[in-house]
Amino acid sequence: KKVIVLGSGALKIGQAGEFDYSGSQALKALKEEGISTVLINPNIATIQTSEGVADKVYFLPITPYFVEEIIKKELPDGILLAFGGQTALNCGTELYTNGTLEKYGVKVLGTSVEAIMYTEDRDLFVKKLDEIEVKTPVSQAVESMDDAVAAAHKIGFPVMIRSAYALGGMGSGICKDEAELRQLAESAFAYAPQILVEESLKGWKEIEFEVIRDKNDHCFTVVSMENVDPLGVHTGESIVVAPTCSLTEKELTLLKDLSIKTIRHLGIVGECNIQYAFNSETCDYRVIEVNARLSRSSALASKASGYPLAFVAAKLALGYGLDEIGEMGTPNSAYKAPEVDYMIVKIPRWDLTKFAGVSRQIGSSMKSVGEIMSIGKSFEEIMQKGLRMIGQGMHGFVGNNDIHFDNLDEELAN
Repeated sequence: KKVIVLGSGALKIGQAGEFDYSGSQALKALKEEGISTVLINPNIATIQTSEGVADKVYFLPITPYFVEEIIKKELPDGILLAFGGQTALNCGTELYTNGTLEKYGVKVLGTSVEAIMYTEDRDLFVKKLDEIEVKTPVSQAVESMDDAVAAAHKIGFPVMIRSAYALGGMGSGICKDEAELRQLAESAFAYAPQILVEESLKGWKEIEFEVIRDKNDHCFTVVSMENVDPLGVHTGESIVVAPTCSLTEKELTLLKDLSIKTIRHLGIVGECNIQYAFNSETCDYRVIEVNARLSRSSALASKASGYPLAFVAAKLALGYGLDEIGEMGTPNSAYKAPEVDYMIVKIPRWDLTKFAGVSRQIGSSMKSVGEIMSIGKSFEEIMQKGLRMIGQGMHGFVGNNDIHFDNLDEELAN
């Protein structure tokens, strides 16, 4: 009867309007079912907090304390965690583990908190995927500097470092030797108590799928995406093309089957996103991560394919099957993936002129503040449209006569 939806909180570099898109869609789906909705989101500059979208809006921080106070007052039946990015997931998980949700009889709708924990906690994630023999990067979770150095020597340099439970790839990067490792690990520990030391897969292709699954175990991949930039560059900093361009049909099928197998094993209900590192020369792969929430890529995938992922995910969370959403046998059915006969690209936009002293090299931590999307029939067309659309004075691939590079190889590499 009454459901709380957690928004994504204040805007900062690393999370932005994509969660507004998914939140608004979810509220629309709940409204259609006649369910009373309570939204918590302190950001007034969003669509979801506008009048008429949610029945009641609280402009309060998304922290366990405030959410508990609202639960006390509103006494809802359920709560949705997947529509507010990492902030909402972390907050919801905390409320679940400390017993607050149980105390007030609030049910988590959609993907269970156990499944969320499997995807967020790296150790659990790797163990879970080992059960079905799906490969993940060789990695070790450490909690102190000495352990980090020992782990790096065991895995062998170069290694990749990431903070667990962090947003937008904060405190991550690739280290060539122990000195770099110590420097990076120090900043990574500032963001999270646990950091991951993993084998470096720099230069592998980065492929993503959006996967949807209902309670009846009907599961398929909706959209395949490929990052033009190789692994080692954050997805939010990459130019992303959908559908994939450089994979053969056989490689694509291999990854699709693995995605479905993984998502079924994790027990995710609703929408999620799975990222792979893929090496075409050896046909080898690693599953980098699974996000049990709607992400930037899912907003892109929805707009690219016309399949409203967030809307469908909200209905699935209420207990519908995919065959009950839309009309079966028509293009409006949620039961099978949409067919697309065009290509789309997403190009990020940076605004670093405002920040003096910030490194302008692209890496595994996210600095872009927005993005554009262009649609066309060929790769050249979408890139050309996209570069002109970004509004940073580019005329596309050609005609940029005033731009000169001293060392082109180095510029392309970073």
